[in-house]
Amino acid sequence: YPENQAAAIAARGGGQRMCEQAESKGYSNDICAYARINLAYLDAKEIPEQNMPQPDFLLCCNNICNCMIKWYENIAKECNIPLILIDIPFNADYEVSDEKVAYVAAQFRAAIAQLEKITGKKWDEKRFEEVCKISNRTSKAWLEATAYTKYTPSPLNGFDLLNHMAVAVCARGTVEAAEAFETLLEEYKQAVKDGTSTFKGEQKYRIMFEGIACWPHLKTTALGLRDRGINMVATIYADAFGLLYNDFEGMIKCYCNVPNSVSLEKGRDNRIDIVKRTNAEGMLVHTNRSCKLWSGFMAEMSRQIGKSCDIPVVSFDGDQADPRNFSDAQYHTRVEGLVEIMDSHKSSN
Repeated sequence: YPENQAAAIAARGGGQRMCEQAESKGYSNDICAYARINLAYLDAKEIPEQNMPQPDFLLCCNNICNCMIKWYENIAKECNIPLILIDIPFNADYEVSDEKVAYVAAQFRAAIAQLEKITGKKWDEKRFEEVCKISNRTSKAWLEATAYTKYTPSPLNGFDLLNHMAVAVCARGTVEAAEAFETLLEEYKQAVKDGTSTFKGEQKYRIMFEGIACWPHLKTTALGLRDRGINMVATIYADAFGLLYNDFEGMIKCYCNVPNSVSLEKGRDNRIDIVKRTNAEGMLVHTNRSCKLWSGFMAEMSRQIGKSCDIPVVSFDGDQADPRNFSDAQYHTRVEGLVEIMDSHKSSN
């Protein structure tokens, strides 16, 4: 999955080099940094940060953004391999309609038929049901574990979730993933009993971190909070990879309900629920240059969340994978500002 590879490359310091390589081929730096990193990797094929096998075919799903379509088209053209597209339109309604489920389900069935021809393997309904059960087990443990930030103090540093999340993203349907998260959950349960936490220092403030992580600047963003006694107890990003479904149609509804494919109202209410469950006192919004769909509606959404939950909202500029779009000074200034507003808010209440 090229998005995950790009995030790993960025977190390990290769983002700028790969982005610049893609730009030297003619790709604009306005394109998503994940795409630029992956398109550069098509040429390199082997790098020190993170390798992955070259594909025999592509399966593209655009429920996170339509950049995916052109990105995968380019891969297909350069590698001369088949591309299968599953179109999941943005859902302007609050709930997913039966008509939309039928539209997307038909595409999944068509994709299965194409994959059977390409791979020579037949669809195994029984195996699908088995993997669903494992995935539900993994997701259930993961969502229970992430919910432990509701405790005061939280038994975990919220940035831990960004590391553990990789398992939920890449291996949700494996027994090993389920066992790993069940172990993590038990550790958090014990930590609450013992009054311990992986957060180093006093937890003075609890905030929601909104948006994709700045993978090239994880240390700066994490320490910028920790050193001021701020713990990230709320984020929709980690929970987005805990998907619960019991059948094929249920899976389709999950695909149609990821954060980037739902209406502003639905996304707002999902986040308000998280803020209230975790007693977050402020909101720090990553205005992500790469993810224009997410960042585009976040100004209005975060305003509504702040008003509904009566918490201050502050934003900073950054990028999920291109380190050139982030300023240490600006980040620290914005976090300091959030602290000042939260202190003032506490005093007035």
